[in-house]
Amino acid sequence: MTTHTWTLLITLAGAIAALIVLINSRLKLHPFIALMLVSIAVAVVSGESTEQIAESIEKGAGGILGDVGITLAFGAMLGKLLASSGATDRIARAVIDRAGERALPWYMAGAAFVIGIPMFFEIGLIVLLPLIFSVAQRLRASGKHTGSPYVLLATPAIAALATLHGMVPPHPGPLIAVEGLHAGLGTTILVGLVCAIPTVILAGPVYGRWIAPRLAVDPDRELVAQFTGGGSAHGGTAESSGQAADQSSGQGADQSSGQGSVPVGRALAAVLVPAVLMLLRTLGELTLDESSTLRHVVDFAGEPVIAMFAGFLFALFVLGYRRGTSPEATRQALTDSIKSVAGILLIIAGGGTFNQVLEDSGIGKAIESVASGAHLNLLVLGWLLALLLSFTTGSATVGIVAATGILTPMAQHLGSIDTSLLVVAIGAGSIGLNYVNHAGFWLVKESFGMTLGQATKSHTMIQTLVSVCGLLMALLISAFV
Repeated sequence: MTTHTWTLLITLAGAIAALIVLINSRLKLHPFIALMLVSIAVAVVSGESTEQIAESIEKGAGGILGDVGITLAFGAMLGKLLASSGATDRIARAVIDRAGERALPWYMAGAAFVIGIPMFFEIGLIVLLPLIFSVAQRLRASGKHTGSPYVLLATPAIAALATLHGMVPPHPGPLIAVEGLHAGLGTTILVGLVCAIPTVILAGPVYGRWIAPRLAVDPDRELVAQFTGGGSAHGGTAESSGQAADQSSGQGADQSSGQGSVPVGRALAAVLVPAVLMLLRTLGELTLDESSTLRHVVDFAGEPVIAMFAGFLFALFVLGYRRGTSPEATRQALTDSIKSVAGILLIIAGGGTFNQVLEDSGIGKAIESVASGAHLNLLVLGWLLALLLSFTTGSATVGIVAATGILTPMAQHLGSIDTSLLVVAIGAGSIGLNYVNHAGFWLVKESFGMTLGQATKSHTMIQTLVSVCGLLMALLISAFV
């Protein structure tokens, strides 16, 4: 440990503290601005020249937006088409309609798991709220439940959406870590899903069955009526609930055009196209010769930006134009979807700049030296960094991009599966301790009419269970590979 190494480590500690203060103090700076300020300050303190600083900013922001930004934009547009066409509601109802009353939490988790593949946590929850409310009303009318039926059904939905959002590409957080750590995309998807399934089970239906009798949660009646189309205690019709879902998310389809409901198979295909293409690429890497034409085709189709573009085009045709939606309405919906993720794109760009400055200044190498000497478990370190940064800044994206930048030098010599497990661990860390400085906390609290304590026992605890279970699964797999 040289004096220079200690200086770099102190600089990193100061940078993290500065991020926390700038985002959470009275200034309440946007995370993008905070990241840019801290990145420039770190570069100056580390002794970079003015030319190097400008190059780090351009390279970092441009590189990450080229890798992740376009993919995120296509993902946002795909999610908008799925929601506005009623495809996500169709999937959820097809799953729930097959369930008995005792199996409803499990089926709700399954519906949220599928819907969570292309959608952000907040968007997915808004889309599912009409279904949760209407089914909960049906459960309450039956008198066969114990505790709050709203908590019983919301818990698995929150767990599934949070798990997919943090741990499985093509969500932007895990995708940032995949690109930054140079992990195999298909391998990460497979590993992420293996870790996600038991995580959703434990944090979703299992915890939901335990916590529901302990929370007396009853959402505002007017809000429930708005989301369920003013249905009866039995939840109203599928059509009214579907319309309420569209209206509540600001993504309503053109009801005057006479469009029919989306077939379940078509809705599922629109959701799964990107993930399937990415997985096919991984299978091609394992089974096909590098010189074969088919290998080149699956490699191209499985690139994240191409896979998401293909999924978007498929959805645009089968859920938009083929259903008779007007081109003007479709164009406006897609424009709105880009506006909704503009802030996230800026945070990603700021995170890319921060990562590049850490690399160019030599801070990453200093951390690698310290961690190697201390023999710290890399999965635990990545999880802990993301957890603390996400909790203190109120942004899971900040937690992931900063933790990824810090650990990138240490991951260069890891094997393919180990690198993918590190992506999962970082993503799991970013989910935990989701509290009052996170937007998702307030969405859940206000949607279900919870007190602060109830939201903590439900939403915060669910997300923290997801975080811990995700880490434990990653550690378990790493012990056997």
